[in-house]
Amino acid sequence: MEKTFENTILIDGYGNRVRSPAIAITEEGTIASIKEGEAATCTNYLLPGFIDTHIHGAAGADVMDGTAEALKIMQQALPKEGTTGFLATTLTASPEALNKALTEAAKAIKESRGGAGLLGIHLEGPFINVKRAGAQPVQWVQLPDRNLFRQFQETSGKNIRIVTLAPELAGSSGLLEEIKKSGGIASAGHTDAGFAEMEEAVEAGVSQVTHMFNAMRGLHHRDIGTAGAALLKDEIFAELIADGIHVSPAAVSLLYKNKGAEKVLLITDAMRAKSMAEGTYTLGGNKVHVKNGQAVLEDGTLAGSVLKMNEACRNMMSWTGCSIEEIVQMSAVNPARRLGLSDRKGRLSAGMDADFTIVDEDWNVLEVYIGGKAIYRREEQHESHSDSGL
Repeated sequence: MEKTFENTILIDGYGNRVRSPAIAITEEGTIASIKEGEAATCTNYLLPGFIDTHIHGAAGADVMDGTAEALKIMQQALPKEGTTGFLATTLTASPEALNKALTEAAKAIKESRGGAGLLGIHLEGPFINVKRAGAQPVQWVQLPDRNLFRQFQETSGKNIRIVTLAPELAGSSGLLEEIKKSGGIASAGHTDAGFAEMEEAVEAGVSQVTHMFNAMRGLHHRDIGTAGAALLKDEIFAELIADGIHVSPAAVSLLYKNKGAEKVLLITDAMRAKSMAEGTYTLGGNKVHVKNGQAVLEDGTLAGSVLKMNEACRNMMSWTGCSIEEIVQMSAVNPARRLGLSDRKGRLSAGMDADFTIVDEDWNVLEVYIGGKAIYRREEQHESHSDSGL
């Protein structure tokens, strides 16, 4: 099967551009070959599908609903913003609620349900610092516990890929050992760790920070804290919610200039109100009011976002002046590499999964393909590409 995309530039994630590409796709849904077509005026971009490694919900559904239907809704909704893969992200909750959510996520990962691929689980909490809890329910926060994590990992079918924790807390060293043993990523988040504590944490296995600048000790000239450590230390990757609400455009630029595209992971940290009307929703049992693109608790605390991945890409490019190749690095290449999936996802070449997103110059999503199949197509654009077999 072959699909030709006229008036389109393919950005492959290796630093190459292919004009008006013809993509041959195998029956297994991988790329057989990519050939360049005739030179033409190109107005659209074909990119590796976005991978969102931190998302709680969308379209009225939430991972913590603990149901197959909630995950299915998310899988069907996310391609509309160009996302072809994601990590189901949990919230601090009772062990019973967490086990229920992990059980359902494990089933969804094992089964092929269509839509965006569920690539694993991001365990955000309960091993966090109450002082930096943010919108996390404080009644279920607890000290790091390697045995409890081991049990969560078993319940998840060994699918927990990222664990957000506060590394300054007692018990974190044992938890970090367990995360490393399981092949997971330890991410410092909802943490009050100072710079010295972050240095120790990096030595112990922390290699990432969760939603940079948010729910962490900020930069001070006598102790540059968690945020300063993330900016300074090359070992650390940084998640970024590029919505202009959680992080200002100036702070986005500061991160980009210090870390470069190679160490930034664009995420949404979205909750169930994404793609829904303004109003009142829930997160972790708490009311969340959504208005003017902001999601806040009753006391004004930010409670996740309603950001879409294509919007994050648009904002990042606008605020930093980065290249579209760097956007691909931050939205697809880096997350695939971090999850150990770079042999299949994050780039476009022979042998890779045929997961790709087509956007116009304004970052509107026109078409999305997962496993070589058209999952989403914007109606007014459905005849813009010639079809020769797919």
